Amino acid sequence: MKYRLIIAAGFLYAACALAQPPQNPSDPKDTKSPSMGEKTGTNSLLGITPSTEEFVKDVALSDMFEISSSKLAAERGDAHTKTFANQMLKDHQKTTAELTGLIKSGKVEISPPDKLDDQHQREMEKLQNLKGADFSKRYGQDQVDAHTMAVSLFERYSKSGDNPALKDWAAKTLPALQGHLQMAQSLPQ
Repeated sequence: MKYRLIIAAGFLYAACALAQPPQNPSDPKDTKSPSMGEKTGTNSLLGITPSTEEFVKDVALSDMFEISSSKLAAERGDAHTKTFANQMLKDHQKTTAELTGLIKSGKVEISPPDKLDDQHQREMEKLQNLKGADFSKRYGQDQVDAHTMAVSLFERYSKSGDNPALKDWAAKTLPALQGHLQMAQSLPQ
């Protein structure tokens, strides 16, 4: 019994350590770096609310990936995949415009990234090298993964986020993302 408690405590300690924001080696005072927990899924697993900065960054990156990958899927996918991709293009261009509107209005004072990060860029490169059924399968898997993560991110921020306008927007956007996840689960896997 003690052995199990020690293992559980060790796991919890490791999970909490992963959830801590990484330090910028050139600036030890930098605590605004995105949490490694969001990238690894630890924050989602533990139910930790993302900071406003993390939320904006992750939403912007997710939308950029959705738009880029869905443009490719609208060209290369099977009929079902193309229909889904066109819906993702429309919906994620809308959420990008809404987030941009919140930022321009001054209700959110964080600048989103303007290009894909390395992780999303690698995913795009994998997709660009595929065709036919292999492409549709990979795109479907990516969509399930991306929307599972997005639903978790929006759920957590809509419940406990610290920016009221962004928190309200997350709550209003969440049902559409849940619908996207259900649709993505019907794509080739």
